[in-house]
Amino acid sequence: MAISFEKAFGMHPEALLVRDKRAQVLAENIANADTPGYKARDLDFQQALNNARARQSGAMARTHDQHFAISTSLQHETKFRNPDQPDTGDGNSVDIHRERNAFMQNSLEYQASMTFLNSRIMGLKKAITGGGQ
Repeated sequence: MAISFEKAFGMHPEALLVRDKRAQVLAENIANADTPGYKARDLDFQQALNNARARQSGAMARTHDQHFAISTSLQHETKFRNPDQPDTGDGNSVDIHRERNAFMQNSLEYQASMTFLNSRIMGLKKAITGGGQ
């Protein structure tokens, strides 16, 4: 009987990829908090996850080198964020407190998915090798 990793892991592998990309975007915002003219960006997690799942379910194998590769980039889900604070005069729209909070929340959710996946992997390992070890 074959193990279906898609059924075993659910959406968590895709969620990890999206959370990783969001962490990168938020880190860029934090790093550019003092850069004049920098516009804060964010990733629409739900849209990105839906698109990642659609790409995975509709993924097609390339059977020839000259066929077009299907893009797996999350570039389209990254949007500029509407600022919560008035312009400080330098055109920068980063609210450092909001960015740090979003980064921390994203980190916690990433860890939750990692914990779930680790639990599932350990369960599958136990099922394969036997539960007595």
